[in-house]
Amino acid sequence: MSTLSPTRITAALPADHRSRLMELAREVNFAEGTRLFREGGHADRFWIVRSGTVTLDVHVPGRRAAVIEHLGAGELVGCSWLFKPHTWRLGAEAMTPVRAYEFQAEPVRMLMDADPGFGSAVGHWVGQVLAHRLQAARVRLLDLYAPYGSGSYL
Repeated sequence: MSTLSPTRITAALPADHRSRLMELAREVNFAEGTRLFREGGHADRFWIVRSGTVTLDVHVPGRRAAVIEHLGAGELVGCSWLFKPHTWRLGAEAMTPVRAYEFQAEPVRMLMDADPGFGSAVGHWVGQVLAHRLQAARVRLLDLYAPYGSGSYL
């Protein structure tokens, strides 16, 4: 039996808030190998994966970018749109052909401000995603660079 990840939109947002958010979506497609964004760029949008796989990576000076996490259907790609200075903290790339819902950040932030219940739900969702990603980054970087790895397999 599989459990639904609490960071996926269907588990994180009540149906009425999902519906309001989806009113702002547009469908997009990315070919394999397409960079959705680069670390340090302006974060003015975000995506929810419909199908395919997106990787999140972090720049490591003198080395190839370290892949932090693989994201699939129902998962949020991009959190930096919500927090000033709206600068991407990671990079993202389509590892397979990806179909996604794309959201412009400004209208979503305006709706969050206008409807405190919606804003709270979306803010908690993004916060939960950030907490999960921070732990994933920690474990991955320890696996890559610590003398004995993260010990996450123990």
